[in-house]
Amino acid sequence: MNSVMAHRLPLSWLMAFSCVLLFLALISSISLGAMPITFSDSFIALFPIKSEIPEYVSVIIQQVRLPRTLLAIAIGGILALCGAVMQGLFRNSLADPGIIGVSAGASLGAAIAIVVFGSVLEHTAFLLFGTVPLFSFLGGALATFAVYYMGTSRNGTSVNIMLLAGVALGSIAGAGMGLLNYFADDEALRSLSLWTMGSLAGASWEALALAYSTLIFLAFAFQFYAKPLNALLLGESEARHLGVNVQKLKRNLILLTAAGVGVTVALSGIIGFIGLVVPHIGRMLSGPDHRRLLPLSWVLGSLLLLISDMAARTVVTPLELPVGIITAIIGAPFFLGLLLKQRGRLA
Repeated sequence: MNSVMAHRLPLSWLMAFSCVLLFLALISSISLGAMPITFSDSFIALFPIKSEIPEYVSVIIQQVRLPRTLLAIAIGGILALCGAVMQGLFRNSLADPGIIGVSAGASLGAAIAIVVFGSVLEHTAFLLFGTVPLFSFLGGALATFAVYYMGTSRNGTSVNIMLLAGVALGSIAGAGMGLLNYFADDEALRSLSLWTMGSLAGASWEALALAYSTLIFLAFAFQFYAKPLNALLLGESEARHLGVNVQKLKRNLILLTAAGVGVTVALSGIIGFIGLVVPHIGRMLSGPDHRRLLPLSWVLGSLLLLISDMAARTVVTPLELPVGIITAIIGAPFFLGLLLKQRGRLA
């Protein structure tokens, strides 16, 4: 492993190049939309200074496109971090918050909050910072612990059983969503449709406050667990011999992941495959060391979701596709390729 890591590019180079790409994507994102705005005007409109650009351009950039762009960066980073941690935790490249049912559980929790409490609590800000994220977290946590419990025995964790349990939980959550759709009123039904397909159209500065506080907290927390995650890659018994409290590590990482996924579902609905695709790209560039993989996954996840959102806004202009559809188009073939590659081990 040391010889392989020696040939990896320095993390500072990878991060610098990725951040430059992310900045260019940010400028491109705020320039794209139903109303064409030049790159120079978009860049100038980012700053609250007097200029010759029309006032409506500043309003569009600062109140519509910039919040959406920043939300895509935050949500992509959270999903990529959670995906990298789950793949390290379960020691399997197929692990993903969406595939093992965490996103479905979080989505069902958010749907319950929308349908049951939406007509009672009229203040959107209270729903945003209270009920919806809380129920999303609880739904994601319950789904994660259920999958982990069903896939764990005296012999360790079975990824096959875990994936099958995730499929079952996804079906249960789908049935619950269908039942809620049946009883929901028109307003709640529109909100549920947005949640199930994934969209960043509801971006606001309040949502950004929640998203970035979650992202920063998870980034520091996961980085704290980077070395124990590296030890866990050797196997649970080996990690115990190295002084790692494996059960506590699993419990803490599961809770943190459920919290992150719950927030993303509450703010943008189900956006799949970011947590599956990005960690693989990160490992190809930086190697399996989580001290390098996690920060790189953060930036690459933000970049991938931002590019996906730009595609969602431009493919069928002036209409707009849900960004979850774009990420599924990208990620589903990637997942099928992984299945074909690992079919010998999964058989």
